[in-house]
Amino acid sequence: MNPSTILPQADVLDHAGLNRQHVFDLAALPPDLVAPLEPVPHERQLILFGHAGRRLWECVQAEGIHSAHPIDEYSVRTVERWLAQALPQVRSRVVFPGAQRIGLQRLGAIAGWHRAAPFMVGIDSVWGSWFAYRVAILTDTALPPSAPIDNGYPCDSCVNKPCISACPAGALVSGSFNLQACNTGRLAADSDCALGCTARSACPVGAEHRYDESQIRHSAAGSLATIRSYPACP
Repeated sequence: MNPSTILPQADVLDHAGLNRQHVFDLAALPPDLVAPLEPVPHERQLILFGHAGRRLWECVQAEGIHSAHPIDEYSVRTVERWLAQALPQVRSRVVFPGAQRIGLQRLGAIAGWHRAAPFMVGIDSVWGSWFAYRVAILTDTALPPSAPIDNGYPCDSCVNKPCISACPAGALVSGSFNLQACNTGRLAADSDCALGCTARSACPVGAEHRYDESQIRHSAAGSLATIRSYPACP
């Protein structure tokens, strides 16, 4: 949990695996980040929930996987239960997951959660890349806004950069991420990274928080299906 975030009954969220929380005042966010969310006048704050480490997947598995999007559904249910218990009078609206466009990585950067690793996943020195954004809600709350955190950025001091050499598609060798090379590598018949990013797994930072293999495969299967749906892909 972000120690600067003070949410009522935050321990309930932590126990349920949503152990990253950040409160933003909408008025303090860049207007172009807020506009796509189409807030109504009473919506004054955005609360971002994320998970770091293995706990959330353990909770999802304990409840049972009965749909194509069990993590999203579990996360939204958890936030809704927390709201009903901790802030029963609050008006709220889920804006992620959903159809609305939302700049999660920009929000994460403002919160201090997100700086991109070479393999284009957020990373910090505590959790490595083993965290994700799960739910964002707009509310009529007047909670203390969270201060940004700084867990440190490990990539600047990484000498060997094992993620670059571990990518069989060579998507990182140019110094910037090559999305086409990554997609082509994942779609190859004998791909080693179709159901899990080998570059991400090679990164030693936060290795103790590495997701369970079943979670890695589950998430990778979803992104692989999206890649296969691209018209330009073979």
